[in-house]
Amino acid sequence: MLDIYAGSNALRTIQEHGIKPDLFTNMLGASGGPKWFTLFGLDKYIFGEFFKDRTIPINLIGSSAGAYRFAALSQKDPIKSISTLAYTYAETTYSAKPNRQEITTSVNALLSELFGANGITEIINNKVYKPHFIVSGCKGLTSFENKLLQAMGLIGSMALNRINRGLLSKQYQRFVFHSPHSNLTLNDNYQFNTQYVSLNHDNLSPALAASGAIPLVMEGIMDIPDAPKGMYRDGGIIDYHFDVNLEPTNGLTLYPHFDKTPKPGWFDKNLKRAVDKRRYDNVLMLVPSQAFIESLPYSKIPDRKDFTDLPEVERIIYWKEVLKRTEELAQAFDDFITKPNINKIRTI
Repeated sequence: MLDIYAGSNALRTIQEHGIKPDLFTNMLGASGGPKWFTLFGLDKYIFGEFFKDRTIPINLIGSSAGAYRFAALSQKDPIKSISTLAYTYAETTYSAKPNRQEITTSVNALLSELFGANGITEIINNKVYKPHFIVSGCKGLTSFENKLLQAMGLIGSMALNRINRGLLSKQYQRFVFHSPHSNLTLNDNYQFNTQYVSLNHDNLSPALAASGAIPLVMEGIMDIPDAPKGMYRDGGIIDYHFDVNLEPTNGLTLYPHFDKTPKPGWFDKNLKRAVDKRRYDNVLMLVPSQAFIESLPYSKIPDRKDFTDLPEVERIIYWKEVLKRTEELAQAFDDFITKPNINKIRTI
């Protein structure tokens, strides 16, 4: 039902202390669009039960869908907010051939629903759950909205990434829009130039929109307040499933993830390039098992292609069924915490 993976230091810590909420000082949220639906039950359990009444601060670091999740989970009522995000997204509909403007308008409506009247204020003032939204600042052709020029830039990105992931720094810069109460920093083997921008009432919504602004699919976000002028797009371009060090390094990192094999960046999805396992020494990953995935409708987890591959009503029924079924993963995690079996933890 639920596979549990641990890095070397995380495994030693859990062997000594068990799985305790206060062991975790960071949490990761990957890109992946509606693939995150498989984590819905875990998100509700973690923030509604496991971290309930938590007072020790925890950094929530997300790109794209992960950033959206953490924007929801950093609000005063995280269960209500993550449910709003999940079901509003699941019920999203488009015309037969939506353009970028239509999709962008739909996303803006989703954000409005997610934040409500006080959501942005609650996120900024939250000193326990400290969100960090990863965003890619674009250079050269990737900064253009013209579809042909942008496509040419992305082809160049694919070529550069195939040679060396670090070459993506010629076209993209990592921005971390972070809780004003955070001193977290990220670094990696590829030495991406990383800039940090504190979240406020003016930039939180555009920063979150930028973190999920998929190239060619959505319009990018121009000139985010309090950040350098320019074009900003999907944070998953650089940090798709994460291959970074989080500093300070005290504490473990909790990582509910829909894929047992994390990929560093968006352009690595079809490559054999793997993350540096040393970056996962402190990580505990919670992953839906293959048996669970095969038991879902269509024997797969949701993805963006469902918008075009399935009839609208059929897709919505399927996605809502997945959201419901993920309660089983939450129960599996609770069972493991109650009666831990260290032998069932797999090494990353």
